[in-house]
This record gives sequence, structure tokens and C-alpha cells, in this order.
Amino acid sequence: MDRAEVDQKIRSLIEPFNKKGVEISDSTTFANDLEFDSLTVMDFVAEIEDTFDIIISMNQQAEIETYGQLVDAVHKLQAGS
Repeated sequence: MDRAEVDQKIRSLIEPFNKKGVEISDSTTFANDLEFDSLTVMDFVAEIEDTFDIIISMNQQAEIETYGQLVDAVHKLQAGS
């Protein structure tokens, strides 16, 4: 799966979590733009892990602040598995 496919799949997963209908770009932040709280982040990460059959460590999660960083991380993780 290439980065564009990963991006498209994550876009469909983020839809139910994007309560404000924010336009998603690589620079969209989860904390500020999407206003995700910690519970939302946990639910969203679980959804991604199930869909891509990967595990995103707590350390990795702490480093991911933007949508683009998430897509890159998921792409790298699923490419390595």
C-alpha cells in the first residue's frame, strides 16, 4: 500500500471523529485543529491499528502532532510488517 492509499484509508477513518468538519491536510493538527481529546485519540488510534493491523506505540503517538505525520508513520509501520 503506498502513501496515497494509506492517506485515503485514514481519511475515511477520521470522518466520524471530525465533528467540526475540518478540512484535512498534512498540516492539520489533532489537538488544535480537530480538538481531539485523549479519549478520542485513543479511539482513533485503535481504529487505525485494527484497520492496518499495526501497533502504534505510546512514544510514537506522542510524536505525532499532524495528520501528515500520522500518515507517514502508518505507511512506514505497515510497510515494515
